[in-house]
Amino acid sequence: MLRLTEIKLPLDHAASAVEAVILQRLKIGADALIRFSIVRRGYDARRPSAIALIYTLDAEVKNETAVLARLQGDRRVSIAPDTSYQFVATAPVRLALRPVVIGFGPCGLFAALLLAQMGFRPIVLERGKEVRERTKDTWELWRKSKLNPESNVQFGEGGAGTFSDGKLHSQIKDPRHLGRKVLTEFVKAGAPEEILYLGKPHIGTFRLVSMVENMRATIRQLGGEIRFQSKIVDIDIERSGDSGQVRGVRLAGGDSIATDHVVLAVGHSARDTFEMLHARGVYMEAKPFSIGFRIEHPQSLIDRARFGKNAGHPLLGAADYKLVHHCKNGRSVYSFCMCPGGTVVAAASEPGRVVTNGMSQYSRNERNANAGIVVGVTPTDYPEGPLAGVAFQRHWEARAFEAGGGDYRAPAQRLGDFLAGRPSTALGSVQPSYTPGVRPTDLGACAPDYVVEAIREALPAFDKQLKGFAMHDAVLTAVETRTSSPLRIKRDAAYQSVNTRGLYPAGEGAGYAGGILSAAVDGIEVAEAVARSIVARAPVHGVNS
Repeated sequence: MLRLTEIKLPLDHAASAVEAVILQRLKIGADALIRFSIVRRGYDARRPSAIALIYTLDAEVKNETAVLARLQGDRRVSIAPDTSYQFVATAPVRLALRPVVIGFGPCGLFAALLLAQMGFRPIVLERGKEVRERTKDTWELWRKSKLNPESNVQFGEGGAGTFSDGKLHSQIKDPRHLGRKVLTEFVKAGAPEEILYLGKPHIGTFRLVSMVENMRATIRQLGGEIRFQSKIVDIDIERSGDSGQVRGVRLAGGDSIATDHVVLAVGHSARDTFEMLHARGVYMEAKPFSIGFRIEHPQSLIDRARFGKNAGHPLLGAADYKLVHHCKNGRSVYSFCMCPGGTVVAAASEPGRVVTNGMSQYSRNERNANAGIVVGVTPTDYPEGPLAGVAFQRHWEARAFEAGGGDYRAPAQRLGDFLAGRPSTALGSVQPSYTPGVRPTDLGACAPDYVVEAIREALPAFDKQLKGFAMHDAVLTAVETRTSSPLRIKRDAAYQSVNTRGLYPAGEGAGYAGGILSAAVDGIEVAEAVARSIVARAPVHGVNS
């Protein structure tokens, strides 16, 4: 197969135009083209009046070597890479101790799936509930202001990514095409095949629920074990000087599991687990993250600003945006986790705190667009040690809880009032989507002064990039704190903790991913590391052929 890149066609091109441009690019006749497939389709909307579709294609042709030789020097034509996944190991026939995966979000899900596919029969421990039971608990907070600290947007089968826009693109380097493995497994589990080629694929919450259930069934069919409502309260570590070796895990109910390989995929909100690990001497350090507010606009405004006359085109869908502004105070403000046609959701996992996040369904047809407008913070802002970022988050989440009225409503403010530095007493044409509701107030008390100052500077600048962004009635809702983990559990080249052998910090919670796709890819890489370690210890005669 030949890979053709940088193919640009008009938004409303004829179906035959794709084949025609292949023939033109390769300088061949129609009889020489055997077949072709779309590898990627994105769009270029820099000129809203002339939006173009950008394709990457694979084509099978007769006399491939001669065609490629004739086009030597054209960097837009090359041999298509092999993106198929190859397993790195096969489990020993006799597995003395099964690997344990803690957490069943995107990272833990793929770590468990890969280990199961290689025959290692992992044991998965998830503190929350199965995804449909978890969904009921989440709705209890959204509809009745009742928070279950163990079953919510952050905790439970599928992880935080289940209640999100379901974005499946990432900025990570992926030379082994592990992202393709992730997308392929999602399609097997029921995702639409278009995620394999769309430039910005997404799934949405409702589809993610059934997909996660299907993947859970696959893991079990392959010999894996998944235990819900199984909270880890301790890890047995045999210490010798500055290093240690994992020997097992202990559960809240009193059970213990002996193991010497633990994948730690707990997500960015497992604060009690972080505290336990720190107390057990596992090395970790504070890392940067971001804090800010959610902003909501009419989706129609964003569509017009991005797509002009092409707003509403079925191939474009609901428009998104990505904005960045570097402020005079040295801070950077940027849009985070933009959810076209979505809702702002209550994402708290601890009592007495308010946290916001964004979510969309596959259709992205809700009336508002929302995104986090967040400001980068670093350990210099919370210099008290590895867990200081957690304390920093908790402080501002508690302030938001108080400002919202102390009943899980979120504090909110019209953008025009926020820029003017006056409290909002009512909301305007943009009705906030956050449930269990909002309380108009002054968000100046819901984030550090330097964050408020930076966002006030950035919003008018964003309006210059996206017309209408600074509309007076746009709604800001506080507070967004869970942009990424506030700490990193450092690991070595073998993916193990730098001072605790057998502990494999993984995914977003350990500080090694950001989003569904990157967390899933990290889960695959960590599963491979676990498999290699187990096989290296196994007797040669005890390994499957």
